[in-house]
Amino acid sequence: MKDQEKGKGPMDLQNSATELRALIVDDDKLVRMIHQGLLKRAGVRNEAVKNGKEAIDIHCSGQSFDIILMDKDMPIMNGIEATKKLRSMGIESMIVGASSCYREAEKQEFIEAGLNDYQVKPLTLDVLKSILDAVKARK
Repeated sequence: MKDQEKGKGPMDLQNSATELRALIVDDDKLVRMIHQGLLKRAGVRNEAVKNGKEAIDIHCSGQSFDIILMDKDMPIMNGIEATKKLRSMGIESMIVGASSCYREAEKQEFIEAGLNDYQVKPLTLDVLKSILDAVKARK
């Protein structure tokens, strides 16, 4: 049980995630599944939507999240528009841009929309752990 003991190794993310809720916003089904699996493994309750408009709608329905993993390029409403709209609605969740965008100008525009962090997708367990630690530090 060496690496399995509490606080040892990347598999034990449960303590980082106690009672956190996450929203995954991505039009790629595989990415949604990967991120949902990682979050579930970390003990984070999560939901997934396919575009920025659905992310706005789910917040308008009264749901709230500690973490929003936001893709940049999506149909209907992209991540930049959705992030700006969420921020204008007073949403203070940690919004992490999770995109495959490598061009600095595009990345900067996304960050300036109101992101707290930017990561290349798909996320890894180590990256997720650092995000969860940052969310816990904000609480």
